[in-house]
Amino acid sequence: MSAPAAHSFALTEHPSFAALRELFARRIAVLDGAMGSMVQTYGLTEADFRGTQFKDFPHDLKGNNDLLCITKPSVIEEIHAAYFAAGADIVETNSFSATTIGMADYHLEHIVTELNHAAVACALRAARAAEAATPARRCFVAGAIGPLNRTLSMSPDVNRPDFRAVTWEQVVTAYTQQIRALIAAGVDALLVETIFDTLNAKAALFAIEGVFEEIGQRLPVMISVTITDASGRTLSGQTTEAFYNSIRHAKPFSVGINCALGGRAMRPYIEELARIADCYVTCYPNAGLPNAFGGYDESPADMAAIQREFATSGLVNMVGGCCGSTPPHIKAIADTVRGLPPRQPSLIPTALRLSGLEPLTA
Repeated sequence: MSAPAAHSFALTEHPSFAALRELFARRIAVLDGAMGSMVQTYGLTEADFRGTQFKDFPHDLKGNNDLLCITKPSVIEEIHAAYFAAGADIVETNSFSATTIGMADYHLEHIVTELNHAAVACALRAARAAEAATPARRCFVAGAIGPLNRTLSMSPDVNRPDFRAVTWEQVVTAYTQQIRALIAAGVDALLVETIFDTLNAKAALFAIEGVFEEIGQRLPVMISVTITDASGRTLSGQTTEAFYNSIRHAKPFSVGINCALGGRAMRPYIEELARIADCYVTCYPNAGLPNAFGGYDESPADMAAIQREFATSGLVNMVGGCCGSTPPHIKAIADTVRGLPPRQPSLIPTALRLSGLEPLTA
């Protein structure tokens, strides 16, 4: 896969840049919560996931939450609306797995563009309705780009450490299709999230840059990594600072941490990111760690108390929730950070900053 073509003209900025900068400079922004937790509350059946369009499809579709943007759009729109009503400024499109690689498990690679268009449409309808209900309010839609269910950094076969289930070109091609669709459908920003493999994330960022070159315009790019456990590393082995060094070239609008950990366990890594990031910092943890039944036990008050701690310590510019969080969680978080000043991006001295698993500053 060749590098994006170099052009003599500077890319223009999407209008959402100015609006998002104004929001992040004025106060702590609020992101939505989990989509999957909410979908589960509807008790949907295989028939619901199929709808009429896929009534006779030869493969099982239950569990493909992204597909609901086409087959049950009212459910997805209702969830987005609930998060806006709870105080979210930004909702993520229900497109976490909406790539040809992600949809291969359901044999639905052929609907990826339609799927992303439908995901954006659901979120935009909810955003416009929330704005109409509260004049002068601005509601944003971020195109959610998930990490994929295949990794470029690690082999799925312990007996063949050199083997990869996917190639760089395949990953870039899959992300490019999704990104084109999300932008064409009208997102305000792109959110590359739940990153467990930095090489997958770099492929997504490479694809994003290529699409920006195609359209002659940049959108805000938000990046969120997942620190998997108390080791303080991603699944592919990088520390927080090493990860930031790896993606800083993309000039992200924001960088943050989400998923895997509850907020309290996330604190040292958010502190590190807040210290080194010369862009905005975001944090949307799980509602604690999964319990024995796969549920999440942190109450809205619990999550809000932790996020308030982060805010009063000057660590964050945007807060929200990941797995297990619901509109009541987001309402509690939005209420508790209201009026607290946002973090100021760090002024980082110019230096050569490299990374492997560890950072290197020369």
